[in-house]
Parts: sequence; structure tokens; C-alpha cells
Amino acid sequence: MSNALNVLVVDDHPMTSDAYINLITMACSDVKFNFEKAIDCETAFRQIELYTKFENQIDIAIIDIGLPPFRNEKITSGTGIAKLIKEKFVSCKVIILTMHHEALLLNDIFKTINPEGFLSKNDIDFVTFPKIFSSILNNNRYISKTIYEALISLFKQNINWDEYDSQIMLFLKKGIKTKELPNYIALSLSTIEKRKANIKHQLLNKKGTDNELIEVAKNLNLI
Repeated sequence: MSNALNVLVVDDHPMTSDAYINLITMACSDVKFNFEKAIDCETAFRQIELYTKFENQIDIAIIDIGLPPFRNEKITSGTGIAKLIKEKFVSCKVIILTMHHEALLLNDIFKTINPEGFLSKNDIDFVTFPKIFSSILNNNRYISKTIYEALISLFKQNINWDEYDSQIMLFLKKGIKTKELPNYIALSLSTIEKRKANIKHQLLNKKGTDNELIEVAKNLNLI
């Protein structure tokens, strides 16, 4: 199966993992997959080690957040596994699944991992999951309704976003350089730079590129 996509499914309920695998196999019958399963952070860590050792790629990872920890490696949840996969396999599409609804926790996962799929288990079923997976497989990103509402509510509580911020982001999205923005927006360059720095702080919680900022803003449907 050298041409198959390698998919790692990490969930502490084996029947749930089998359900994901069966749904994916039926929905994407024209695609070859090689599935591996892990039931906790330790077995997931071991799988990642094996893929790395033999220089194989994990193409897609489906990860539940609530996993038994691997204390020897200080990996306490699926978030740590997702972060490790993002570090080791930069092109891997990571799909996070969770029953959590706490806005601060979801926001931290979103900013830390920036997953291709971020799904509340309450938002998916046997019909919707295969459609979402197929969309992500085709290079689309997906945030389910519960996750999105939690993220956007927290965002609105913590940032003052006005029309000028929207204009800055929209022109950056079009490829306009920051130094050129005063030609398009009735603000000085220093004011624009301060606003952009504030937006980056709020959305990325770190320094980042304009492309990273635009990607997060798009995921949140802000632009």
C-alpha cells in the first residue's frame, strides 16, 4: 500500500475508532488508506516514534482530546499528541475531536494546533462525519458549530474589532503590503502597525506572519 494515505486514529474507545475508520472507508472508496489506531497518549507517542524512525509520513491524524496521559513524556492529553504530530509531520492534516465546550480550553487548542478540522462530538454523526472528512481531505478546513460559537464568543469578549481592523485584514488578504496600506485606509502607517500588532496578539497570542494571521481570521469567518 505504498500509495495509501497513512491515517492515525487516536481515541480511548476502540469502537469509536472503528466507527471512524468504517465511515471513512465507505465515504472515500476511491482512496487507499492505511489505518493505525492508538488508545492513549503513550501508544500514540509510540506510533509517532515508529513513523519517524522509518521515515514514513502520517498524512491524516484524527485525535480525541480526552486521552489517558503519558506521564513519562509529560503528554497529558490529545493536544500534546496533536502538537507533536504537527512538529514531526508538517503536512499532516490534523482533525481534533472533543466533548469539551469550555471556550478558553478550545481557544488554546485552536491557537496551539490550528487544526485542519476542529469538531465537537456533539456536532457530528454517521452522516455528517464522512462529509466533513472528505472536505478536509480536499484541503478545506472545518470548524463545527459548537466550537465556532465558543471561539467567536470568547474573541468578541476580548478584542475591540472595528471597521478599520476589517479593512486592514481585507487588504492584507488581497496581498497589499503593510507599508502601502495608508494609500488605501485613512490611517497613518504607525496607527496601522499598532492595530495589526494588537490583532496578532489577540488572534495568534504570539508573534506571527501576516499569512498566519489571515489564515486564523479566515477560519473564524472574520474576513
